[in-house]
Amino acid sequence: MKEQEQKKHRSGRRLFKGLLFLAACGLVMAIVVYTPIFTLQRVEVSGISYLTREQVLEIGRIHTGEPLFQLQTDAVAQNLMHDLRIESAVVRRRLPDRLEIEVVERKPVATVACDYGYLDLDHNGKIIAAYRALHSVPIPLITGMEVKGLYLGDEVKDENVKKVLYFLSQIDPEALNQISEVNIANPDGVVAYANSSVQIRLGKLDRLDEKAVLTADFVKSLKTSRHAIDYVDFSYEAPFIKLKGFDPNLEKEEGKS
Repeated sequence: MKEQEQKKHRSGRRLFKGLLFLAACGLVMAIVVYTPIFTLQRVEVSGISYLTREQVLEIGRIHTGEPLFQLQTDAVAQNLMHDLRIESAVVRRRLPDRLEIEVVERKPVATVACDYGYLDLDHNGKIIAAYRALHSVPIPLITGMEVKGLYLGDEVKDENVKKVLYFLSQIDPEALNQISEVNIANPDGVVAYANSSVQIRLGKLDRLDEKAVLTADFVKSLKTSRHAIDYVDFSYEAPFIKLKGFDPNLEKEEGKS
């Protein structure tokens, strides 16, 4: 009987010690979670060029001042990736009061007109933004066609649009921002326009990698060009530049005389 009582006594003490340990752990965790030292004060966002920091915080449902350890980084990342403008996101806590967010944006490559306004497309043709009035984002407008019946998250299937998007995606952002329009009304005579209204005649939608390199180099050179250029023609294997006021046919006639 005494042995049984001793065993019960020891079991009771172990249970008491266990409960005391759990209570101590809970107290420590509560102190760690709710202490002002470990509240979110700073959010550092990298990888954005079209979205703003404030938009990222709103999309991720992030609020400064909340306990850092209560913030679920996986949930924040999922909130961000639910936005069509964000392709991927990585969220990390940094003690004592900082959150780091790395974002990969779905970058708009071009804008197209639709039956209710305008759509921004990424390089795959996915619609990542829609609006009624044309805004001032410095990406080209694809003209000569109109998209109908498509909305956010849908994908444009038109083959000529797909080819133009591929062509534009091969051009670096500095040069892309200097292209205002690509007209595909005639698929055999596609014409792009620089911001200075200079024509870039692309012809058929072939040799797109080569034409992308030529176009990027050309629009960058416009800044330092000393000549007024009427158009450049990349539809042939040998590019041709036409200067304003210069008529090659007239020069040939003068040469004959």
